[in-house]
Amino acid sequence: MNKSPQNRRSFIKTATIGVPLAATVVGSPMAFTASVAPIKSERVRLSCNLYSFNEPLVNKTMTLEEVLTFCADTGFAAVDPTAYYFPGYPVLPDDSYTYLIKRKAFRLGLDISGTGIRNDFTLPDPTHRQAEIKLVRQWIGFAAKLGAPVLRLFAGKNVPEGHTREEVTNWVVDAIGECVSYAAQQGVLLVLQNHADFIETGDQVLDILKRVNSDWLAPNLDIGSFKIGDPYAEIAKVAPKAATWQLKENLFVDGQEVPTDLSRIVRIVRESGYRGYLPIETLGKGDPRQKVPAFLEKVQQALHGA
Repeated sequence: MNKSPQNRRSFIKTATIGVPLAATVVGSPMAFTASVAPIKSERVRLSCNLYSFNEPLVNKTMTLEEVLTFCADTGFAAVDPTAYYFPGYPVLPDDSYTYLIKRKAFRLGLDISGTGIRNDFTLPDPTHRQAEIKLVRQWIGFAAKLGAPVLRLFAGKNVPEGHTREEVTNWVVDAIGECVSYAAQQGVLLVLQNHADFIETGDQVLDILKRVNSDWLAPNLDIGSFKIGDPYAEIAKVAPKAATWQLKENLFVDGQEVPTDLSRIVRIVRESGYRGYLPIETLGKGDPRQKVPAFLEKVQQALHGA
């Protein structure tokens, strides 16, 4: 039955009783802001790079599954399980084990923020460099199966005797270029880690990125591996390009190891516009079951104070 104009007006008036006025203003871009607080979300979340548990994992006093449980119970949002903690590395693990770890992380409420391998593209023998490229390609496939959005890799160790830096840079760029093409097909972002080896400065990171020129390559910003001059300046230089990080307890100022100024690092992260995971990594002697939660708390305090 059709309602009369008067009845329709009465119905509308009754239906909108108790509804905030802003919510009933049709077409207003601010319709809900007067009565509903905007949702705030943290741009960065914290992950644990499992190299922090290197000693117990290598000595087999903790299993990878136990480390995942510890990280979940400690309050991490994600983990970065380095590939060489999977059985048989550098041989790929069985898919059944890869999927077991993937399921375990999911059931614990942990994302997998990335993974990483060892490689060296500065080897002078072309056959050996091809073997390294093959290794990286294999582990790109592993990362895709594990659900890791990024795979960390290195440029290599150094400039071999009898060769120039420019020559070796070309080897590195060509090798990464081959790997990046395959990574794009698998949907895995390659992240190049500065490691105080062939790569020592921010400019060297950016030079390789520019030469490879691919959206599927970005920096893994290791704050503890700039050991020349002012590390904060180097970190700030690379930060706008970073796809993931490694936050460490200490870094090197003019070659001297000192505690990290986490508030300063957080400011650089914020100013760079970074969104994503900040994996933390503790090094050196001591029980990671004590060191990791302690460092996590310091990083959380720095983030909340920024």
